[in-house]
Amino acid sequence: MSTFPTNIPEKTIERLSEYRRTLLSCHRQGITHVFSHVLAGIHGITAVQVRRDLMLIGFSSDTKKGYDVKVLVDFINNILYSKNNMNIAIIGMGHLGQAITKYFNSKQLKLRITAAFDIDPQKVGHTIDEIPCYHMSDFEEVVSNNDISIVVVSLPTKAATELVVPIVNAGIKGVLNFTSAPLNFPQGIVVENYDITTILEKVAYFVKANEENNNNQ
Repeated sequence: MSTFPTNIPEKTIERLSEYRRTLLSCHRQGITHVFSHVLAGIHGITAVQVRRDLMLIGFSSDTKKGYDVKVLVDFINNILYSKNNMNIAIIGMGHLGQAITKYFNSKQLKLRITAAFDIDPQKVGHTIDEIPCYHMSDFEEVVSNNDISIVVVSLPTKAATELVVPIVNAGIKGVLNFTSAPLNFPQGIVVENYDITTILEKVAYFVKANEENNNNQ
């Protein structure tokens, strides 16, 4: 029996997700095999890095023909996803929450947004993009009844810190936080704080640095 790899670096997990999307695109185009250097070129990395990532998850293949696209997609799926679908809830159905829902549920993943939460009476009790929207006062009950294990936080920053206790009490296992306030949880809850402002400022810095370097040449 094979052992599930639990010590895969975070960056490798990110690249596996990116490889998977590329491979799915190849599959839709009727491409059956792809070489490591082709994947590497698409993602702006080296073929050595691609092969190293796949070795970390225990994947090997006939490199003379390249990687079998369908086989590799299934292999990565087994690494990234559990056997059963994981249900996700969105907390905050403003413009960002609705955009995330529309984008994500169109991807046909084993991760599925199944519920949304808000306090706006114009949203609570309604279905938004085919997702029922509940009041935050029903959070724990809805999470339990719908077997929700991950939440995406997309409400105003000032209200984000008030969610920590409800999320812990509801037994949520993972949080993707889109606010600018880092959320800290007890050990056992996986948290990804995704501050769009910080990321954009980082991009802006490197754009500025490139411009200044070009001007000095």
